[in-house]
Amino acid sequence: MAQSLVSFFSGAGGMDIGFHMAGFNTMACYEFDENCCETLRKNLPDTKIFLADVSLIKGEDVLKEIGLKRGELDLVVGGPPCQSFSLAGNRKGMFDKRGKLVEHYIRIIKELAPKVFLMENVKGMLSWNAGQAVRFVEEAFEEPIKLNGKTVSYTVSRQCLDAADFGVAQHRQRLFFIGTRLTKTPIAFPTQTHFSKHDNPLITPHHVGVRKALEGLPSPDAPSELAMRISQTIKQRHKKLGYE
Repeated sequence: MAQSLVSFFSGAGGMDIGFHMAGFNTMACYEFDENCCETLRKNLPDTKIFLADVSLIKGEDVLKEIGLKRGELDLVVGGPPCQSFSLAGNRKGMFDKRGKLVEHYIRIIKELAPKVFLMENVKGMLSWNAGQAVRFVEEAFEEPIKLNGKTVSYTVSRQCLDAADFGVAQHRQRLFFIGTRLTKTPIAFPTQTHFSKHDNPLITPHHVGVRKALEGLPSPDAPSELAMRISQTIKQRHKKLGYE
């Protein structure tokens, strides 16, 4: 029997599809963007899709929709908006309205009390305000919750992973928090499968290059003026923050 899952900030459903491939059943998706909801309905035709503002969602309403009691849900996943933490954004972090959605996501997790939760965000969350956002997440889950007359708490692990290290033709670094109330043992993150040819010339497989990934596709159009302007902005912020 597939394990139950509910996702928030679901986007186009990439995370849901991945978990489906791992044996989970997404019972409901909550997403604020109507265009994303339309995509979700096509990608996940058997899943309940809700156009909703996470800051207004109550855990009890989610449980009612999926027909489970508090504590019965196996997994909650979500990636609160990253713009306020990203190097490409305004870096206002949790002082930004979007950044505050991290707080609402934590609230909903506690209201649902799933066995396991996952939260994903950009690597920039680590450095925002000297790590304040990361500390906020970890400290929030140090506080125990009441469940079926018992006091339980989550063991939270975090790690930054680069998609290129797992066979994707893109250096896409993302910070993952995984929390479980089933054990006090920290969660083990996946072991790197692909390696930089420069750092490890003798260890294969190597990172997948863009040339290999795009092999056989027609030539691309020239980048738009907007794309060029954004790329320059990101380059300047990388340099300013010491990433070069």
